[in-house]
Amino acid sequence: MVSALEDKKADNIILLDLHGLSFFTDYFVICTGTSDRHLDALVEAVAQAAKKKHRLKPPKIEGHPEHGWVLADFGSVIVHTFSPDKRKHYRLEDLWHEGKVILRIQ
Repeated sequence: MVSALEDKKADNIILLDLHGLSFFTDYFVICTGTSDRHLDALVEAVAQAAKKKHRLKPPKIEGHPEHGWVLADFGSVIVHTFSPDKRKHYRLEDLWHEGKVILRIQ
């Protein structure tokens, strides 16, 4: 999933391990997109990669690109795509600071 985000030029990608910290998921992937269309393309790329490489079902989607945040819930992995402003506002990395950073791509 991270590779799909990299391929679509997502900014500041972080993979957080939440084992033992969350009852609803094991990992967060957090990234930033530059526009509504970019956020939409990032979510689509992640969904296609998950289906092709991991044989996962389509994710549950919440949020809308025009609102600056889209969440793709695959169960054990939740992918958060944010506009720069919404990412600063929600500060998920700070909220989940006890999670282990597995990967950070600036």
